[in-house]
Amino acid sequence: MDMVHSYFNDLLAFLREGFNHVNVVQGLVIALVAAFLMPQWKRLWAIALGATIIHIIANVMIPVVAHHAAFKLPQIVTLPFWRYALTLYVGYVIVIAVFFFVKYSVLGGGRKAATSH
Repeated sequence: MDMVHSYFNDLLAFLREGFNHVNVVQGLVIALVAAFLMPQWKRLWAIALGATIIHIIANVMIPVVAHHAAFKLPQIVTLPFWRYALTLYVGYVIVIAVFFFVKYSVLGGGRKAATSH
């Protein structure tokens, strides 16, 4: 039972880490736009992947454009980069799902308008 509890705690820590990466202004703006553009629930995985890629590109380009820093590509052949990318992806899946749920359920953004003609 302790092993299951340990794995569950590791999973929660992983999800929390991903959510923390997205829960900043940059991540929330990307997630909000992604949820707005998402046409239906089955596109969540692809939209979250696109949001993750845009986030990584923004992390590279913002220092270059805003602070005239040197252009440096991320170290994509390292395990920490892929762990970061995966946690970012999971965070975007969660946040985009919440935003799309609000769009679909509360704002009626996912339903077709009923015609009375």
